[in-house]
This record gives sequence, structure tokens and C-alpha cells, in this order.
Amino acid sequence: MTGNLHVSEIWKQAKPVGICGRAAEHRMSKEPSSNLESAMQMLIKTFHKYSGKEGDKYTLSRGELKELLLEELGSYLGSSKDNEAVEKVMNDLDANNDGEVDFTEFIILMGALTVACNDFFLEYKTDDKPKDGESAQKKD
Repeated sequence: MTGNLHVSEIWKQAKPVGICGRAAEHRMSKEPSSNLESAMQMLIKTFHKYSGKEGDKYTLSRGELKELLLEELGSYLGSSKDNEAVEKVMNDLDANNDGEVDFTEFIILMGALTVACNDFFLEYKTDDKPKDGESAQKKD
């Protein structure tokens, strides 16, 4: 049943508990964060680093999205300066067709990229394992 739980339902459940308030208090206490807490904080900080340079400070324009993609994900995207690719990403992300990417749309992109990377590395790990009867060292 949890698999069918929509993000908005998760948020409704978390918000009354004060999950974000506790996160802010934790951050302010300067205690070391867990890996996941650090990752969440970094996603938020990175989004807001690029948002608001043009127009709405809570969304990414096409230019801001392109800058974010090239500077933050260049090694994953091959540092492509292909405007057509950025336009495709923007159009795919901009679910409400307002010409901007909000934080939710940005997180959808990051989730999709993370899933793609996970799938690649799982496949890579599987391909890298010696098959029955083969030695652990690769043969040239």
C-alpha cells in the first residue's frame, strides 16, 4: 500500500510532524548530518543557488536550468552545450507549462537521473562479476 502513496500524501503526513522544522533545527545545531540529510540539504542549496537570478526566485528559468545542468552535472551529461537537449529537458520537466522549473519539477529530474545512474551501476556491477568458471581477473 505504501508503494501507491503519492508524494503529496507523504508531505501531508510529514508536515504536521514538523519534519522540516526539525531539519532546520538540526542544521542550525551544526551537528554532522547523515548522508541522506546532507544530500537533501545539498539539493535544496543547489536549486536555490541557481534559481532567482532571472525572474521568480523560487523557480529556474531555461537559462538558469542550463547553467545548473552544465555546472553541476557536466560530468554526467558530458558537458554538452546542446541547446536542443536543454530545451527537451526543460519541456519534459515543465509539467505545468509555465516556462519555469519549480523545486518539485527539479527533484523529479534529480530522482530520474539517480535512478538511471543506479540502473547503470547495477548493470555495470553485474557485467563486471566473473561468470561461473572464469577467473576473477579479466582476460585481455
